[in-house]
Amino acid sequence: MVKVIGIISVKGGVGKTTVASSMAVDLVNYYGKKVLLVDANYSAPNLGLHMDITNPESSIQEVLSGDAHFKSAIHNRYGVDVIPGDAFFQGSYNPLKLRDKLQRVKNEYDFVILDSSPNLNEEILSTMLSSDALFVVATGDYPTLTCSLQAAKLAKQRGRPIAGLILNKVRDPAYELSVKDIEEATGINIVARIPDERNHVRSVFTRIPMSLYKRNSKFSKEINALNSAITGEKQSLSILDIIKNNFSRENVNRQLLRENFYTNLFEDSHG
Repeated sequence: MVKVIGIISVKGGVGKTTVASSMAVDLVNYYGKKVLLVDANYSAPNLGLHMDITNPESSIQEVLSGDAHFKSAIHNRYGVDVIPGDAFFQGSYNPLKLRDKLQRVKNEYDFVILDSSPNLNEEILSTMLSSDALFVVATGDYPTLTCSLQAAKLAKQRGRPIAGLILNKVRDPAYELSVKDIEEATGINIVARIPDERNHVRSVFTRIPMSLYKRNSKFSKEINALNSAITGEKQSLSILDIIKNNFSRENVNRQLLRENFYTNLFEDSHG
């Protein structure tokens, strides 16, 4: 059964597209899955830049406007089927048609990953309504926490389960909200905790997703661990990584995610 996963945030600059692209590439190249990655940030698309698609022949906006067939907009990069957005698209389109368009092709994949818009409008709603489960990407500061609460509220109103929160760009834990504080405020389990690294800038500059650009980075290891949970497959770890992970809150949450992802989340979203 295909799993449609929405990567959401209600604040720009938290690394949502970096997470979405790296999850997709890791699922293909490490776990051998067939993945479709879609830029659902229609107003300000930049997924193509992360996936080395600088001049797409066709875009998600053209698909939603009816000017292009879904398959004609697919570009393959790093083993991932990608439908990019067009930052200069001038026509009209309906974001809420995304779910219906996906129905025609999604069963050809193991995972469909949607990189959503950070705006509380029809754009993020199209991702929520099209997804089986959602991951919120956030940073450990008060403004982003407020935005994460807004995303959680909207998802709950629409009956879309949030599978977990990805805490990204951790820089100075002494001056950032703790895992406990964030979980208590949002009611969402943190399933990945990722430090800020210089490699992120280099990855975007070279247009190589982080999970390929720096395989042994802490970022890549956390993404791989998260993918291990959603695929139900084992992650290859060193003894040191195993010891570190066993004592982390995010690892405990990933184990819970592994146990419940297929049963609770997908039964709820399809039932």
